Amino acid sequence: MGAPVQAAANDILPWKNPNNALVVDAYELNTIDWDSLLSDKRIAAFISKASDGLPESFSCTGDHAGDTIAHCKTMWRKYAVSRELFQTRRLVARAAGLLWGSYHLARPGNPVDQANHFLEYADPKNDEMMILDLEGIDPEKFMSLEDAQIFVGHIRARTGRYPVLYTNHNTARYIAAYRKVYPVLARLPIWYARYKPDVKGVFPMGNWDNYLMWQFSSGTNCSKRHCPYRVPGTLTDIDVNVAPMSRAELVRVWARGTLLPAREPDPPLILAKIEMEPHARPGTLDTAVIGTDAIVTSSIPQSAVVRTRRDF
Repeated sequence: MGAPVQAAANDILPWKNPNNALVVDAYELNTIDWDSLLSDKRIAAFISKASDGLPESFSCTGDHAGDTIAHCKTMWRKYAVSRELFQTRRLVARAAGLLWGSYHLARPGNPVDQANHFLEYADPKNDEMMILDLEGIDPEKFMSLEDAQIFVGHIRARTGRYPVLYTNHNTARYIAAYRKVYPVLARLPIWYARYKPDVKGVFPMGNWDNYLMWQFSSGTNCSKRHCPYRVPGTLTDIDVNVAPMSRAELVRVWARGTLLPAREPDPPLILAKIEMEPHARPGTLDTAVIGTDAIVTSSIPQSAVVRTRRDF
């Protein structure tokens, strides 16, 4: 990213280092007491969920594919309220001096339409981070990797900047192993999800020497009795992230939107490709061979998914 980092990727419990900046990310169902949250001066940024898949049609006329007009109107109200909450949170966060970012949950469907939906919903400013949230590599459940490259390319064409990639270990390892197939995805700065005390042995991975941010706490590993880090004014379901740098350094790289340097494949990733075979064609994945990707948390409330207990 062109800026020095203070923490190595194998550091243990880097969120305990007071020099490392913290970032909170939220979806619309998270409860937040802003006065309390802002009392924690280590929190440098706030990221919010923005758009989700393809834009919805809320005309509430004609055939609703079995849905009722009443339900259509209810969903429209929910969508309108979530957008208003997004804008309100942005005003509060920015007024308080926090960096702001927003993400799009990648779903199957036209990636250009999804990119336009994100830009229309989030209306990202030049100093705000944009993120593509890629929850897994099953193209029937999530945006395919081919479409993800189209998505980030369209964001770049319209804004002049690339988004950050948010994902978990299985997906990151796959993209790193097939970095010549997905040369743009493999060079996006990575926001990495892992709910363990360290990332020792994970980085370097492909073009990633380190994480830009590490999501280390969520409803998965935070309870009333034990939590890696408690953010005042929030419940245990809030997602918390650490950056391997100071607040001042994070400000410099926050909205840069550039790609990481490309590198030649290394032997561990060549072995990873062998482990992930068969690979009939890009986007056609045998999940029985490579394993089921755990659901990561930045965009989906815990109550809405059945989580795997796979350690990633």
